[in-house]
Amino acid sequence: MPWPTTAQLLEMRVADLEGDWRVARVSGLLPPMLGVCKRIRGNRGETRFGPLPGVAFRVEEREGDIALIYRPPLSMFIDQLRPGPHGLWLGQSTVCG
Repeated sequence: MPWPTTAQLLEMRVADLEGDWRVARVSGLLPPMLGVCKRIRGNRGETRFGPLPGVAFRVEEREGDIALIYRPPLSMFIDQLRPGPHGLWLGQSTVCG
């Protein structure tokens, strides 16, 4: 069986993200992210804040990581994700890339 291509590896990584995820802050001075979750289906998803309507994003590869790029008017926000230990994903939110 041949080795997977880069595109196939990305597809597998994105497939690993499929599902509903609870968001937790692991460092920084900002308050905990109580009630925040992400729902990912294929190359699209949304971040939900408790019962409020979700904020939509698209999923794509960026510099070897996975990026969640929010739709306008919040398109200046990007969450960069990378696989972490024990099946978790570690992320960093950025403004303007």
